[in-house]
Amino acid sequence: MASTGVNVLRWSALGLGVFYGFTHQRAITSTQKAEHAKHEYEHKERLIQQAKAEFAKKTNPAASSASDVITDPNDPKFDLEKLLLKVAKENP
Repeated sequence: MASTGVNVLRWSALGLGVFYGFTHQRAITSTQKAEHAKHEYEHKERLIQQAKAEFAKKTNPAASSASDVITDPNDPKFDLEKLLLKVAKENP
């Protein structure tokens, strides 16, 4: 039979091992959760940037070239003749 001191040592080692395992597993789990949350945030951020780019592309058409006609009569560069020619081409 083992002495009382040896049994106390064995049980203490077992208790410390269980405690260490529990704390180590908590550390691993929290690190994985933090990485997962960071990945989710980056994914959402990427989606928002894509949505902003698509919205900008949709609302702001391509840069106007020199052949485009200004249709705003309050614009100082407005030319009625160019506007009438454009409408005549669109509606034969």
